[in-house]
Amino acid sequence: MSTITPIRVLIIEDDSDLAANLYDYLEAKGHQPDSAGDGITGLHLAITNEYDVIIMDIMMPGMDGLTACKKLREEASNATPVLMLTARDTLDDKLSGFENGADDYLVKPFALKELLARITALSRRQVKDANKQLIEVADLNFNPNTLEVHRQGKLITLTPTALKILELLIRRSPNVVKRQEIEKEIWHDSPPDSDALRAHVHSLRAAVDKPFEKALLHTIHGIGFRLVDSDEL
Repeated sequence: MSTITPIRVLIIEDDSDLAANLYDYLEAKGHQPDSAGDGITGLHLAITNEYDVIIMDIMMPGMDGLTACKKLREEASNATPVLMLTARDTLDDKLSGFENGADDYLVKPFALKELLARITALSRRQVKDANKQLIEVADLNFNPNTLEVHRQGKLITLTPTALKILELLIRRSPNVVKRQEIEKEIWHDSPPDSDALRAHVHSLRAAVDKPFEKALLHTIHGIGFRLVDSDEL
């Protein structure tokens, strides 16, 4: 007898009845649903947690699904498959969804069995493509699946804390990440003294920049740090 591999699904839907229906159905099928009732909360969950598939409604309060999906792709560099839900069924509406980063499109009303078939297919595609999802800045790349870091083809060994800092910076590149954000990500609500982050960044810089000609890790004095090709500054 085959066992079902649980799919971690984020449901971003403002219709509480529909969201509850989807949640209960997926949970009953052995999957692991999570939910948010608006685009802003949903985007936050999508960025801070790991999911196999995201189900996202288009018309939502706070932030619509198209905007949330675009931010997920462009600002967070998050490639988690997105299934868009909408009452709109015109070709232009569908094309708009795909242009903003959606992977699939389901028009309301829909059968729950069809939705399950769609997210199962998306999750399988995600597994198949997992090793292709390297995150790159210039000649530096990070594999979120193996946690390996390479620059110019050379494997770079980092401490666990330096690796967490690098992952945060490379996912947010080319944006500046504030010191407070890094400290909260690494140490949560119990940050150490002010020199701790400086020491870890120094260690990270020594590993990813010092052996190479071009610096990628830049200090924004009084604010934070950014990982970016110096030619783009």
